[in-house]
Amino acid sequence: MSTCQSLTDHELFVLMQDGDKCAFEEIYERFNGLLYIYACKMVPDREDARDIVQEIFVYLWSNPNIQIKTQLSSYLYTAVRYKIFDWLDKNKSRTNYLQSLEDFSEKGDYVTDDYIREKEFAALIEKEVSLLPSKMRVIFEMSRRQHLTQKEIAEILHLSDKTVKKQMSNALKVLRLKLTSFLLLAIILLIK
Repeated sequence: MSTCQSLTDHELFVLMQDGDKCAFEEIYERFNGLLYIYACKMVPDREDARDIVQEIFVYLWSNPNIQIKTQLSSYLYTAVRYKIFDWLDKNKSRTNYLQSLEDFSEKGDYVTDDYIREKEFAALIEKEVSLLPSKMRVIFEMSRRQHLTQKEIAEILHLSDKTVKKQMSNALKVLRLKLTSFLLLAIILLIK
């Protein structure tokens, strides 16, 4: 039995502060297991719990000028508790970051893909509108871009309401026919 085993916690602590390795080893032997069990109750990963306890002992040995105003056991348990709080904060930040990254990877691709598809579809619509006969195209653009009523278009172009209505109907039929085939192709590609 070594002489350190018979010493009190306070006596061991004083010796350890003077650089006594035997005193530090005895403190480690007395508290390591208990602190580890304590850490395991709050930290689900055993390796993380072990690391937390080890960091406390490394700090204790590396800082011989620590002033402890309570018992050594109270100091060590409190130090482990605060280290666990730090770990939980870091782990929470890491979890939040990983969740954010996962959400982006799951949804971000779709948002980007949707944006690209929307742009491509808008360009296709523009192309098909530009291919309409000139009178039909002018009436369609006045209706859809300038948001004019059929009556307003008829007055501006000096046409009858029925002519404007017929031209709009024809434009929508042509566009619907051409764009439906594009949409069917897009759906088929998405299914594959």
